[in-house]
Amino acid sequence: MKHSLIALLAALAATAGLAQEKYPSRPVEMIVPWGAGGGADQLARKLARLMEERVKVSIPVVNVPGATGSTGMTKLVTAPADGYAMAIHIADTHALLATSSPRWKANDFIPLGIMIRQPSALLVKKDSPFKTWNDVVKAAKANPGKLKVAMLGFGSVDDMALKYLEGKGLKFTPVPYAKPGERYTAILGGHTDLLYEQPGDVRSFIDSGQMRPILIFNKERMLPEFADVVCSKEAGLEVYLPQFRSVVVRAGTDPKRVAVLADAVAAAAAEPEFYAFLKESLALRDSFIPAKEAKKFLDGELAAMDKFAAQLKKK
Repeated sequence: MKHSLIALLAALAATAGLAQEKYPSRPVEMIVPWGAGGGADQLARKLARLMEERVKVSIPVVNVPGATGSTGMTKLVTAPADGYAMAIHIADTHALLATSSPRWKANDFIPLGIMIRQPSALLVKKDSPFKTWNDVVKAAKANPGKLKVAMLGFGSVDDMALKYLEGKGLKFTPVPYAKPGERYTAILGGHTDLLYEQPGDVRSFIDSGQMRPILIFNKERMLPEFADVVCSKEAGLEVYLPQFRSVVVRAGTDPKRVAVLADAVAAAAAEPEFYAFLKESLALRDSFIPAKEAKKFLDGELAAMDKFAAQLKKK
């Protein structure tokens, strides 16, 4: 009886100590389920630095590429639900819930905010023989499967868009690269003919004249940056699948800790520096969606992806 009482008191003391622990009291890891250099990595490093000023601890960025982002998400959802790990969750990885059966589910994580929303595009290198989208269409129809497209991974938004184009008689050969740098090298080195990417993520290559978009997946042209580049709606292609990038934490995390991180995310998103980042990324000025509305947004995107994936299966 005495030993049981001592054990009970010790357990209560430990619980009380945990409840009083200052949070965060040590670094909070930011998992990027992709290689360095891409849009998700750029967002993570910008966001981590801005958040550090508010949470008063370091936020190291850890790149965990593989399986269209599933490897990094698995790392998050198998870590302790203690608020000391976050992850960048993007549309391509979210699409896996509609196209495959990843080890994690939508209810395994809690969104802290949607940080960036932007259209995607097909790009070519500067000296590509394809000057317009019609040039690509002619080549794809003349030689089905000959043109190669560097993309992010199977089951991703990229993959869904290419499957849609195939249903329209435009068959390409997708070549997946988990690391952004490898995708960019592939098109610049002539290993692939096109690149599926967000124009803002390769802004430096576009500005330097090394790449140029040839089709924007959007309902209207991107003005004024690419006024001469046709959009998918104009081309008779009802495919958009815009990119989004969010930051999430494991489900089951103490709501108070979730609130601390969500508040820091919201404060970072309101910084002029973050708005400048959105502009540089050619993203929507009002990209940010706070935590209280982010789950609804993710559910809506998944519903749209489910519907699109179902349509692809019928073709």
